[in-house]
Amino acid sequence: MRIATWNVNSVRARLQNVIAWLNEAKPDILLMQEIKCETESFPVMEFRMAGYGVRTLGQKSYNGVAIASLHPIEDVAEGLPDLSEPSQCRYMEATISGIRVASVYAPNGNPVGTEKFNYKLQWMRRLKARAAELFETEEPVVLGGDFNVIPTELDVYDPKGWERDALFDPRTRAAYREILALGYTETFRALYPDRRAYTFWDYQNGAWAQDRGLRLDHFLLSPEACDRVADCLIDKDARGKDKASDHAPVIVELAE
Repeated sequence: MRIATWNVNSVRARLQNVIAWLNEAKPDILLMQEIKCETESFPVMEFRMAGYGVRTLGQKSYNGVAIASLHPIEDVAEGLPDLSEPSQCRYMEATISGIRVASVYAPNGNPVGTEKFNYKLQWMRRLKARAAELFETEEPVVLGGDFNVIPTELDVYDPKGWERDALFDPRTRAAYREILALGYTETFRALYPDRRAYTFWDYQNGAWAQDRGLRLDHFLLSPEACDRVADCLIDKDARGKDKASDHAPVIVELAE
């Protein structure tokens, strides 16, 4: 079972790239973030032609998540349960082949000291609450997506230069660690504790050419899913394609 997560940065603008990647990489499941289109405007037919069923949760121009799968997508849940905060299309769950998967797109939160940062922390608390509920089911759970968190200094090309950014703020990283403390494993770092690696390279200032990246896209697995992990890899080549997303896909491989 190959499960991928990818912030596609507009599914319609990157459609050719996404479909080509699906045909080449052939993941069983693709969790997408920042699709940037309303649910009704998602290019479902193109995904079906590639063999994938799709469920989407979109909004005009911003945010949006989707799940594409070669297998039936069942028991879909849209959004985090607590609706007291303004609704943004950032979270979707489904059960596929006995695994509960979620496509996660956490708020950016910049600039620090504004309501955007407060919303980021509130949203992450809501994510933690839902992650705790899922953990208690004792079923395989895979939370994948763009968490907009730089977990450690290994995950950023210039730790000093990013220390005032919402992605690397101590409060952001603490909120992320609280989710891990529930019992989840961040798969890439567990497998490769000393490897410097990135999943995002900005379009500006030659970031890609100079490998000035950030690792923002993660897989958090419950013990029942983690026991099946064979590997976790970052497909950096996808970022180098023409008209690429500024994020690279991340793939976790699970034994049957």
